[in-house]
Amino acid sequence: MEKPVPSALAPRVRHRRSIPAWALALVLSMAAPAAEAARVKDIASLYGARENMLIGYGLVTGLNRTGDTMQNRASIRALVNRLQGMGFTVTPQEVMARNVAVVMVTARLPAHARSGHQIDVEVSSSGDATSLEGGVLQFTPLAAPDGEVYATAQGPLVIGGFNAQQSGSMARKNFPNVGRIAQGAIVEKENPNRLLIDQQSALEWIIHEPDFTTAMRMADAINDAFDEDLARPRDGGTVVVRVPPRYITRQVEMIAELEMVDLQPDALARVVVNERTGTVVMGAQVRVSPVAVAHGGLNILVQQENAVSQPNPFGRGSTATTQNSALEASEESGKLVMVQGATVEELVTALNAIGVKPRDLIQILLTIRAAGALQAEVEVL
Repeated sequence: MEKPVPSALAPRVRHRRSIPAWALALVLSMAAPAAEAARVKDIASLYGARENMLIGYGLVTGLNRTGDTMQNRASIRALVNRLQGMGFTVTPQEVMARNVAVVMVTARLPAHARSGHQIDVEVSSSGDATSLEGGVLQFTPLAAPDGEVYATAQGPLVIGGFNAQQSGSMARKNFPNVGRIAQGAIVEKENPNRLLIDQQSALEWIIHEPDFTTAMRMADAINDAFDEDLARPRDGGTVVVRVPPRYITRQVEMIAELEMVDLQPDALARVVVNERTGTVVMGAQVRVSPVAVAHGGLNILVQQENAVSQPNPFGRGSTATTQNSALEASEESGKLVMVQGATVEELVTALNAIGVKPRDLIQILLTIRAAGALQAEVEVL
């Protein structure tokens, strides 16, 4: 009699129970990169397709006496020039207004912007105005570094804060001297740096974070996706993709397919610390060689009290004030912790075991790095 075939569920259950811990860790480590895969469009961009910075100098009107003061002559001259350009005869001595502010207007001209497209603009005060709340930006040309005007901006501002003053009291939230106009500028001239896609025999992709390993992985991922040898890394920051004959007239379609190719980007092991805020950010690639860490805290407390001595009643003495100071110092007992070949998670666990705070952790990391035991780049902000 043949033995009954066991169900598909039973072998899996018995196999899971028999998996050793090291094998399970290996499986999880092999599965992790798939969750961290990124698309080509997230880590690279086409060479030649870039934005342009635009800037302009304009006026914001309609402010509730929160504009530039009379000491700001630039605001008065700008308003007079604008009025004279519109046919009004006016002199700087005749202008007395607190509802006007001189502002700088900035915007980004997208790579594929065409005439008629609308873009967002940022408006910031350049004078001594206290708030731009309720203001309206007047017609402002926006020029590029070549001096050509590529867009014009105008419209009411949106302020993410307020500034109120009354009888010497003041209440303020966020920064009322900076505003934004959503789609407040109209493109008048096309971006000269736009990419003429139909005339390209090869497409160059610029990697945002140059890395030789990432460039190689990107080229291999593209070749696998198209099942053809099309991509090759030129250096750590550029990957060149040849346009095959079938895509000569369909390069936009090819670019769209290239953007969706998944790959696993690589990065340097890096630790970023900010001593002012006590923030520490460490990547998963950080490794620590065997090292012993000792930590002890020194607390110093200085107290000062004022003592008053008064003379006896009807005495001829005077009241005397003396200052008494007390100094108290205490040192916590240090602990020695051995960190062996730790990952970032094990390092944090070991340092938390000795009760270090974020600011102390920064100094410990810098010391470990100086000892040559931290295999990572430390960046201090």
